[in-house]
Amino acid sequence: MNAPAIEIDHAYAVCDDITRRAAANFYYGIRLLPRPKRQAMSAVYAFARRVDDIGDEDLDAETALAALSAERARLEQLAGSGMTGVPLPADGELDPVILALAHARQNYDLPVEALELLIEGVELDVRGARYQTFDELVSYCRAVAGSIGRLCLAIFTEGRAANGAGQLADDLGVAMQLTNILRDIREDQERGRVYLPAEDLARFGCAGVETLSPELIQFEARRAQQWFDHGSRLVELLEPRSASCVLAMTGIYRAILDRIVASPEEVLRRRISLQPWEKTWVAARSLFSARSAGGLVAVDGGVR
Repeated sequence: MNAPAIEIDHAYAVCDDITRRAAANFYYGIRLLPRPKRQAMSAVYAFARRVDDIGDEDLDAETALAALSAERARLEQLAGSGMTGVPLPADGELDPVILALAHARQNYDLPVEALELLIEGVELDVRGARYQTFDELVSYCRAVAGSIGRLCLAIFTEGRAANGAGQLADDLGVAMQLTNILRDIREDQERGRVYLPAEDLARFGCAGVETLSPELIQFEARRAQQWFDHGSRLVELLEPRSASCVLAMTGIYRAILDRIVASPEEVLRRRISLQPWEKTWVAARSLFSARSAGGLVAVDGGVR
């Protein structure tokens, strides 16, 4: 049998609550979307947050991998739902996040394989993977963030993305994950995680993460800027409200990255972030940019 509408509404409400509480940067962008797309984005975020939390919690590797395996099993349940209905198990205990994802998949043809790729990326974290080359790091970034970019693109375009758009969404995901790696470099160091490629550490004469140089940080940050420059062409392929969402989400990360480029030594001392008013300003500017490019942008509660 299919889940009733009241169950689906509840599932989306659960996902929205998770997103509002936990999405420090993501939520500023999705607020600009119409309600159905905002709900679908919240469902994607809620699942990604749960998977990321497994990788970030202080669990032993065996326990964390088992938890990720359980999430993979839930995705199998989602994949089995097909595109014609949202299944409700006989015991009525379908996970609300999976229920919301299943409903969103009906409307936006969400690629389940992207969610599976996210789990694979977090498994690399749990296993303490390290990267010898930048290409290896990019592959990791595509798994944990490019996958989210492709899911978002499916929602933006209602499953009808233009040719080449998927690669651009993937590139933006890589750019944002590279920014995360640089922003969180001190915290990751304390947890024994190393993301920067060994070849780059050697190139800049760094014996390890404890001897990172500002020159290395700036080098990697400029690389991330190039990924943003390329991926940002995605905006030209989207309708105004989706474009404003992308501009808001990437704009926050780009602002953080620009600060790292300007003062690379700062990120070695503290985590760089934007104040809430700065994020609000980025979102407002994104609305203006999208409106200028594609006409008035309707926002719930009026036209701005």
